[in-house]
Amino acid sequence: MSIEQAREVLRIEAEGILSLVDQVGEEFARAVELIMACPSRLVITGIGKSGIIGQKIAATLNSTGTPAFFLHPVEAMHGDLGIVDSRDVILAISYSGETAELNQLLPTLKKRGAAIIAMTGRPESSMAQGADVVLTVTVPREACPLGLAPTASTTASLALGDALAVVLLNRKKFDARAFRRNHPGGSLGERLKVRVAEVMLTGDEIPRVEGAATLLEAVAELNRKNLGAVLVMESADRMAGILTDGDVRRMLARGADFAGLTLAQVMTADPKSISAELLAADALSIMQRHEVTVLPVTDDERRLIGVLHLQDLLGKGEFRFLV
Repeated sequence: MSIEQAREVLRIEAEGILSLVDQVGEEFARAVELIMACPSRLVITGIGKSGIIGQKIAATLNSTGTPAFFLHPVEAMHGDLGIVDSRDVILAISYSGETAELNQLLPTLKKRGAAIIAMTGRPESSMAQGADVVLTVTVPREACPLGLAPTASTTASLALGDALAVVLLNRKKFDARAFRRNHPGGSLGERLKVRVAEVMLTGDEIPRVEGAATLLEAVAELNRKNLGAVLVMESADRMAGILTDGDVRRMLARGADFAGLTLAQVMTADPKSISAELLAADALSIMQRHEVTVLPVTDDERRLIGVLHLQDLLGKGEFRFLV
C-alpha cells in the first residue's frame, strides 16, 4: 500500500509539471524580456512553502548568470525594503495569489517603479491583477490527500523557475567557463584551482573613482558596485589607493566631517594586489593573511586589469572576515 501511494504521489507531481507545458506562452516570453532588460537584479519574494521555492529559484538563477536574491516579505515591510530600487524586477510567488503579506508589499514595490512578475495558480487573483506579467502555474490537483499541503503546486513552481533560468542562460550565452566562475562547482579545493583571471571582475564591474573625486562620490560608487571597496585611481590604469566600507564605518564612528576630508586622507595607499596568473588559492591566502575581502588584480607592470572579491572564490555567505 505504501509503495502504491508513493507512486501515486509521483504521478500527480509529474501530472502537475506536464500541465505547465500548455500554460507557457506569451506571458512567459514577456517575463524573459523583462528580466533580460533589467539593469539591476531579480528580487524573488514569497512566504511559507512558496518562499522556500523562491530561495531555490534565486540560487539557480545566480549560478546560471542572472543576478537574483530572495526577499522575505515580512522582513521587507520592517526595513529590508531599502534594498530594492526602481531598476529591479520582482518575481512574487503565491499559488493562491491572495497571500496577505505579499499583497501588502507589492503595491509599495510598484510605487518604487519596480516591474512585477507574478507566479500564481490563479491568474484572476489580487496579486496577478497588480502585476505587469503573470506566469500561470495551475495544477490539476495536489498530491496531499487533504488538498491542503502545497505539493504538486510547489513542484510546478520550482519547475517553471528552472525553465526561466535555463531560457535566460541560453539568451545570455552563459557558458561552462562562466558557470564555473559563478557556481560553487563542488568542493572548495576544486574551486580554488582556477586562475584569478577566470574569476576576477573586469571593465565596468570594477568599482573605481578618480583621485580628484570627493569622498561622497567615492561612497556613491561603493554603494553602486556593492563590492565593499572602491579603487582610487591616479590614472586610467594606475591605482593610488583603496577605500573600503570598513573605512567609511570607522569614519562615521569617529564623527568625521565628510565634507572636510579628501580621499587621500582616508584611503589605504598602495593596497595589496595579485597577478591574474596566480591561482584562486593564492588569492584566498593573501585575503586571509591580510584580513581583506577585495584584491585588485594587476599585470607585471602594476597596471590594474581587474578586481577579485572573496565571494568570487567561496560563494556568498560561506566565509566572512570581521572588518
